[in-house]
Amino acid sequence: MGRRQAPELYRAPFPLYALRVDPSAGLLIVAGGGGAAKTGIRNGVHFLQLEQIDGCLSASLLHSHDTETRATMNLALAGDILAAGQDAHCQLLRFRAHQQKGNKAEKAGSKEQGPRPRKGAAPAKKGGAATQREGVELKVDNLQAVQTDFGLQKDILQKVVCFNPDNTLIATGGTDGHIRVWKVPTLEKVLEFKAHEDEIEDLALGPDGKLVTLGRDRKAFVWQKDQLVTQLHWQENGPTFSNTPYRYRACRFGQVPDQLAGLRLFTVQIPHKHLQQHPPCYLTAWDGSTFLPLRTKSCGDEVISCLSVSESGTFLGLGTITGSVAIYIAFSLQRLYYVRESHSFVVTDVAFLPEKGRGPELLGAHETALFSVAADSRCQLHLLPSRRSVPVWLLLLLCVGLIFVTILLLQSAFPGFL
Repeated sequence: MGRRQAPELYRAPFPLYALRVDPSAGLLIVAGGGGAAKTGIRNGVHFLQLEQIDGCLSASLLHSHDTETRATMNLALAGDILAAGQDAHCQLLRFRAHQQKGNKAEKAGSKEQGPRPRKGAAPAKKGGAATQREGVELKVDNLQAVQTDFGLQKDILQKVVCFNPDNTLIATGGTDGHIRVWKVPTLEKVLEFKAHEDEIEDLALGPDGKLVTLGRDRKAFVWQKDQLVTQLHWQENGPTFSNTPYRYRACRFGQVPDQLAGLRLFTVQIPHKHLQQHPPCYLTAWDGSTFLPLRTKSCGDEVISCLSVSESGTFLGLGTITGSVAIYIAFSLQRLYYVRESHSFVVTDVAFLPEKGRGPELLGAHETALFSVAADSRCQLHLLPSRRSVPVWLLLLLCVGLIFVTILLLQSAFPGFL
């Protein structure tokens, strides 16, 4: 039996570092680049149209946005606005789709170059227009930009950006250990504070305004604006290792399925330094109000590079530095799906297909879909088949039948039993 392989949706002409999914328009947005080095590798943000073709989820290039000398390393999406981390800056982009008029669509389609061949996806028809939604054109505008990191070291970098729940603010973190909060779309700074003594690894904004920050100083904090609420201690109810220092790598808030106000925080812990014996990495689920650890489980000895939570909070997606991709159940932290070394290099980002907008239409008969990108320039699709469940009425019928058969057997073995 051969190794499981994930379908390749798209291959970009540059390394990919970030992706987001727009459920309303069915767009997959991937970004990356070669940076300012004069290697001939371009920098850009590519907008891909997702479609179901002959029962297969397919992606075709709809628009390519050139970011000149800056590679996009991280993305956040809110409606039609993208917040892109480029070097030490955050660039806001607005994208809009509209119908082309007259013969303009045909001319644009003949000039637009289609995506490179994709493994496992439905074959694209000849001609650029055939791989796109008929007559759809995407317009992308640069809005405001601002420097968000001011580290003293040579390579200053914005490492993470995220929107607050009502999409009026973004929070950024980088190599200088500071958290900065900005208004959208003016990028007026409304808050700044020193959160960690080392680089910011990740951050997450909750619906109640609380902010979770992870640093390379091996600490994780919960903040209300710039006031410290608590520090996270993942090993309180979990494993302890006296000789293996761990640090937090990623964090995401997620809903509790079937609980409108329920909230969970999920974090990933990895060994602080590379060790020859390859100790395991860990997933932890936290109560979203008390920030106490609820459950911690090992997620293998491959170092985790990125984390995503599905829109309903049902699934977790993980990528590793060795190119592997996995899907877990958020409630039990049990692994459901795994592809070892699906990518040639480190998986830089993963994102689930949202469950609203065009999500259900694109998902088809599958339970969930996870997209992954890596420095190997590839965007892959990971589909989780629907787990078949037995209806309650059938279980009751089987129980009644089993009782009836048992009575018959007892009656035959012991006449006069009844």
